[in-house]
Amino acid sequence: MFDNIRADLRAYGGDWGAQGFWVMLVYRFGRWRYGVRPALLRKVFSFIYKVLFKFVQIITGVELPCEVEVGRNFVIDHFGGIVISGYAKFGDDCRIRNGVVVGLKNVSEPTAPVIGNNVDIGAGAKVLGNIRIGNNVVIGSNAVVLIDVPDNALAVGVPATVKVRQQSETTAYT
Repeated sequence: MFDNIRADLRAYGGDWGAQGFWVMLVYRFGRWRYGVRPALLRKVFSFIYKVLFKFVQIITGVELPCEVEVGRNFVIDHFGGIVISGYAKFGDDCRIRNGVVVGLKNVSEPTAPVIGNNVDIGAGAKVLGNIRIGNNVVIGSNAVVLIDVPDNALAVGVPATVKVRQQSETTAYT
């Protein structure tokens, strides 16, 4: 847990006051508590996690449950209005901004997107359903992504259209 927290702090440039870092701190604690033994102590930590989760959710406007699988260097660039389904999965070096929703397309189908490495999700974007977002992808602001996005692509618009980026564009974002 502490190695992940140190890495998260580095991802936020050492800024303890970054609200995204607060969210990641509570997230890491929530993941860590699953391994606590005995069960009675784990229940105490679970109660503490639930209180901290709600507190951070109210203060920052970010809902990142500990059931989400998050890779290294996950950065919440701007806080507020961010909702991520517990079924979602993120790779390494992902960045999201305010107003982003990553979640279910239909309540009856409890599957959320699987997001690759080095994905940048713009403000207000919605990424919904049982889809895969490839590596080195940029999702534009306010895009509504309901389809798979291949590696090295750009998804923009409502509904999102996918454009494969040139090699020079790809390296500009990495």
